[in-house]
Amino acid sequence: MPTVVVHHKVKDKTAWLASTQRADFFATLGVKNIRTFVNPQDSTSVGVLMDVPDLKAVTAALKTKAAADAMAHDGVLPDTVVILVEESNLF
Repeated sequence: MPTVVVHHKVKDKTAWLASTQRADFFATLGVKNIRTFVNPQDSTSVGVLMDVPDLKAVTAALKTKAAADAMAHDGVLPDTVVILVEESNLF
């Protein structure tokens, strides 16, 4: 199960942190261990670290209206979303 980091900008850090939309949306996809982060120098720059059992399913789900609605509810600026996927060091 890869660990995924998603970082992006939000309109309001406090509203984003208080929302349950993120956990509700990702729970339906089996995502576990969701942790949130905020840049201390820029409170509109936030991130999520999570364990994703099916990366293809999550990637597809992020393109749906349900994802767009959840992001809009949380004040996520969609054009700023960057997804990083853990890769093993094979050395």
